[in-house]
Amino acid sequence: MPHPWLQGISQALRTVPSQCAVCHAWPAQRLCDDCVRRFARQRPRCRTCALAVPEGVAHCGACLRHPNGLDACHAAVDYGYPWSGVLQAFKFHGDPGWAGTLATLLRSTPWVEPALEAAELVLPIPLAPQRLRTRGFNQALLLAQALAPARVQAGLLLRLHDTPAQSSLGRARRLRNLARAFAVEPLRAAQLAGRQVLLVDDVMTTGATLQAAAAVLRQAGAARVTALVLARTPRD
Repeated sequence: MPHPWLQGISQALRTVPSQCAVCHAWPAQRLCDDCVRRFARQRPRCRTCALAVPEGVAHCGACLRHPNGLDACHAAVDYGYPWSGVLQAFKFHGDPGWAGTLATLLRSTPWVEPALEAAELVLPIPLAPQRLRTRGFNQALLLAQALAPARVQAGLLLRLHDTPAQSSLGRARRLRNLARAFAVEPLRAAQLAGRQVLLVDDVMTTGATLQAAAAVLRQAGAARVTALVLARTPRD
């Protein structure tokens, strides 16, 4: 569970009038309706990696050649303006109040509600202990709790160690960095047998993190692993 002061801040920020973080309209929600319509337009996406694809295409070429271990993956937006700035504020500027707004944006994305309804366990991608101490909260956990609080199991998937900064690395290097980075809590592993699991994270870049997490969940017996991310980095 998040610290009580984080919960209090989050609740207060949802009720106090403010400017839209993008266009600065006043008074408005953190994201006004006009900016959501402008910057969060729905587009066809690959069913298993959430990359944008042409209309009528179910899977991108990369997923057809090399399945990534996810049964499905859904993203609300592409990672770019204004969402990169929003996520920077959420993660690095000590602003957990973004969780509720971003969860609402995710819920408005096609196929997300059915994925939430089907999930028996909702698992946020965990942070390594050192990074969690530095940041003060796990943004993926706050998103998961805003989406499906009754089914979140925060301690079931563990991050065993931190990895080098991943943002500039390709998928193959990321996979090598993430080898053995995740594990299932041994005393709770039986909870996964035959279950439908939903992984939650804020950004998907190459998919290596979600793929590594999905692999250990399948080894523990999960029947289906779906991922939800707020933003998907477009392919160059």
